[in-house]
Amino acid sequence: MLSKTKIVLALAFIWGYTTSAVSAQALPDAQDGLTRLDEVTVSSTRTERRVDNVPNTVTVITAADIEQEGAQNIRDVFRNELDVTVRAAPARFTAAGDATGRAGNESIAIRGLEGNQVLMMVDGIRIPNSFSFGAFSTGRGDFLDVTGIKTAEVLRGPASTQYGSDGLAGAVSFRTPDPGDLLKSGQSAGGFVQSGYAGADRSWSTALGVAGRNAQWQGLLLGSYRQGHETSNKGGDYAENVTRTAPNPLDYSNPYLLGKAVLTVNSANTLGVTAEAQRRNQDTEVYSARPVSPLGSGSVIDLDTHDQTSRNRFSVEHRFNDINADWFQRAESRLYWQDARVSQLSEEQRDVLPGRTRDNTYQSRVFGFSTVLETSLNGWLNQRLSYGVDWSRADVAAVRDGTVPPYGEVFPVRPFPDTTYTLSGAFVQSELEFGIFSVIPGVRFDHYRLSPSADGYAAAAPVALSGQAVTPRLGFVWQLAPSFAPYGQIAQGFRAPTPEMVNNGFTNRASGYTSVGNANLKPEYADSLEIGLRGRMAGVRYSLAAFDNRYTNFISQQLVSGAGTPADPSVFQYINLADAHIQGVEARTEWQFGRRWTANAGIAYSEGHSVVNGVKTPLDTIQPIKAVIGLRYDADDWGTRVNFRHSQGKQVGLIAPARTPQFAPPAYNVVDLGVYWKPARHVTVNANLNNVLNASYWRWPDVRGLADNTPVKDAYTAPGRNAQLTVRLDF
Repeated sequence: MLSKTKIVLALAFIWGYTTSAVSAQALPDAQDGLTRLDEVTVSSTRTERRVDNVPNTVTVITAADIEQEGAQNIRDVFRNELDVTVRAAPARFTAAGDATGRAGNESIAIRGLEGNQVLMMVDGIRIPNSFSFGAFSTGRGDFLDVTGIKTAEVLRGPASTQYGSDGLAGAVSFRTPDPGDLLKSGQSAGGFVQSGYAGADRSWSTALGVAGRNAQWQGLLLGSYRQGHETSNKGGDYAENVTRTAPNPLDYSNPYLLGKAVLTVNSANTLGVTAEAQRRNQDTEVYSARPVSPLGSGSVIDLDTHDQTSRNRFSVEHRFNDINADWFQRAESRLYWQDARVSQLSEEQRDVLPGRTRDNTYQSRVFGFSTVLETSLNGWLNQRLSYGVDWSRADVAAVRDGTVPPYGEVFPVRPFPDTTYTLSGAFVQSELEFGIFSVIPGVRFDHYRLSPSADGYAAAAPVALSGQAVTPRLGFVWQLAPSFAPYGQIAQGFRAPTPEMVNNGFTNRASGYTSVGNANLKPEYADSLEIGLRGRMAGVRYSLAAFDNRYTNFISQQLVSGAGTPADPSVFQYINLADAHIQGVEARTEWQFGRRWTANAGIAYSEGHSVVNGVKTPLDTIQPIKAVIGLRYDADDWGTRVNFRHSQGKQVGLIAPARTPQFAPPAYNVVDLGVYWKPARHVTVNANLNNVLNASYWRWPDVRGLADNTPVKDAYTAPGRNAQLTVRLDF
């Protein structure tokens, strides 16, 4: 349980800040500048509701926020979020053993869970799952480009009632720009051009967007190109071997293209077509894979890698909106196709033995359909029904290829069989309005099926798997007063097993081990409770939330039999093993004082552990206490801001025991400054100076699993002081 002291500290933080703000200056509730209270989210209920009128915690990050902060990737996008992090370890991998940093921006963590336990979507279409097998490791963050993000909505808590599988910890919903977002009122054509430089990775970026419209048609074409190098750190050893702490040399390029066309059929119906293409190419000279000196026994003398991540999608959307219609007043349907691929090529030279290569690929092709309808029932109470279906069929495949394969293998080999992964679900939800009291019940039924193919699969005969889940949710919002609005939610979530879990085939009898599939895997489940309080008064808005999440049937790969000999090899298998419990509190506040000043503050604390056979083990994905304080000034044609981030050090007792003691990074404080300036009506300049005090620090997600006795800790430090500049012209 959360200690009383920590709860009191969190409460004191929010109430103390709010009280002092109100005492300092009393402003009317309608004070300009508190526009964030009117932000609209669709991720919480799949219907439009204000963020201060949903039964859970949702934050919305806009394109303007991303641009002003100078974000280069999704790790930067969530830099100032309290309970959201993105793991991005330094590129210190090897060709056939260690995968450290190979996945790039790996995934998003929410309230202590990460990876495929967090649902990620772009325009309602799932981002492919991450995958890891030995030195082959794929992430999810590099499937996105910040230029194509209109909004990023972060939904905390299980999201299965709304979206089905995967949203155990929450969901992050990205939306791409529409033509109207590039056009000002009254414009029939317009757009922007933008160019920028970021010192953290010495990258240059250029973006161009154009849009137009007439009585029936709207269109948008947006493209960007970014190229840069390795992300800097505070390491000072530039040796071209394993002792190196400076970043390994790296070059990347990132082209992105988005096109949209929208036809207004009539006053109620529109049809839209979207095409999107994202690609990232990265070349790395991995000096850190070399020993201090060749040992004459096959030591690595050079390792060069080329990685490519791509995502292409095409979708057709239909929207219906007629408040006077009889059966349903709103509907949104989408038919989509998406092809995502990760390839990782490694070329390794050795001092005695022949050089070897590794050419690994992971691909996910998905075809899907979704529709959501809304019906308003006006009788003795105000009720809005929403209901819909989702269906997707993904063909997932991976291949490990190259030269000089491991003993007992013949390349090419598949780490799991080609699998057709089908997800289907239907949900219904009611939004009941009793004056100032809202009750939002919902329930969803999902079915999943994994259908593997034996073609080209050399391991044991693959096994098929199917199952279903029912996930209810009940939420309420009580707008008792503008300054006091309690809310709460009880929700369930689930995550279906994935192809590599059900069929993970690898055999090395010479070393005495093998892995086999499991046709009896059950889904992972979540039971979540969140209660909170929101309010606004005299120019201040605040929110306080406490959550308790319990997870069952966590899937883990374990040794299930065998003696570890060639005659009786050890057998590894994914099984339902662990349960987990995560709880925490979060507090946020924002104060608008005067016409131009805004201050904000927030703090988040969580704790959690897994349970295996009655033994509790700390969850390493739990983040230390984090606090954020900001101050900004906005004039008519310029503004400035300062952000302060504090992270508590990771306590050794909250790290899972390992054979080698793990590195627990100390606390850190970081100050960022930003300025924007409009020298002309259509020109905007954004400048940022990050880590102003040039602090040397480690982010816990990036160092997780690093041994405490390693001599290369500095290789994992975050960038020191760095500048960023963008210039944008709107026309």
